[in-house]
Amino acid sequence: MLTLTINGEVHELDVDPATPLLWVIREQLALTGTKFGCGIAQCGACTVHLNGAPVRSCVTPVTVADQQKITTIEGLATNGEWHPLQQAWIDEQVPQCGYCQSGQIMSAAALLANNPNPSDNDIDQAMSGNVCRCGTYGRIRKGIKRAAATLAAGESSEPQDRSAGRGESRHG
Repeated sequence: MLTLTINGEVHELDVDPATPLLWVIREQLALTGTKFGCGIAQCGACTVHLNGAPVRSCVTPVTVADQQKITTIEGLATNGEWHPLQQAWIDEQVPQCGYCQSGQIMSAAALLANNPNPSDNDIDQAMSGNVCRCGTYGRIRKGIKRAAATLAAGESSEPQDRSAGRGESRHG
């Protein structure tokens, strides 16, 4: 029996110890914000935090996460408010197809937790393991800088209408 604390909630799970953390998160716990991309830790779509550090959940055996603190994209928002990165992603219209964005945001959140005022080079280094097929890297950098400014100003993200932008195509 494994004990995982995911987004502050404790889960007791009886799973094969070799199961990748990603499949436990998605299939056992139905937290589908974390995406399967390449399956070999090369694209970053499956990024979650393990004790605050970004990890690729597609190659992390669930036993590594036993008794540890895991945060997924669903756990970033607090008290009904978007995390400043999530708000910046909306404000800067970062996503295009959106598939990689939860992994991008999780890597960016780990960056800002350790470096609240990252340079362009810092951002490029921290985000280098996250691939975006749509090539939204410029908007990702703008989103990270916007979130850093929000956090530096001590502002919380304002309550937002979470339905904004849903169902709208950003292509074309």
